[in-house]
Amino acid sequence: MRGSRLTWVLAACTLAVLVAAAPGALRDTWERGGLYLFSWEFFQDLPRRLTGPGRFRFILQPIVAVLLGVRAGRADARAGRPPYVLALIAHPQHRRQMLAETGRALVNIVLVGILLDVVSQWLILGVAHPGAAFVVGPVLIASPYTVARAASNRIARPGRR
Repeated sequence: MRGSRLTWVLAACTLAVLVAAAPGALRDTWERGGLYLFSWEFFQDLPRRLTGPGRFRFILQPIVAVLLGVRAGRADARAGRPPYVLALIAHPQHRRQMLAETGRALVNIVLVGILLDVVSQWLILGVAHPGAAFVVGPVLIASPYTVARAASNRIARPGRR
């Protein structure tokens, strides 16, 4: 119950910040004549995010994702499930369960990632682009989690010892 309350609070905060960012993003889109997401400016601004306020999240969020992935991968190995990516692609009987576990494990950190990305965009760029936050925040988490979960399953498999 406590975890779901935290998720709802994070979701409400993230939604409020995204709604507050929408008018500025729409004005910027109108003035720019196109969407910021995957534009040349988007790619030019990525290095600015690595050096500006909030840069520590580029270290902290992937580390947390790796730790959660290792924990889940070891649990997969103990349960005899195939490695994460292989299970998602080739084992439909495990797919739904593994995706549900991933969602439960990562929902809060993804919400925090989106929230932090919007805030850091405001601080660095002067305007926040919700679409970019929906890309950058989750990518910082999903990629390390996926690799760590699959690798730790391979390493922790009982047959490998």
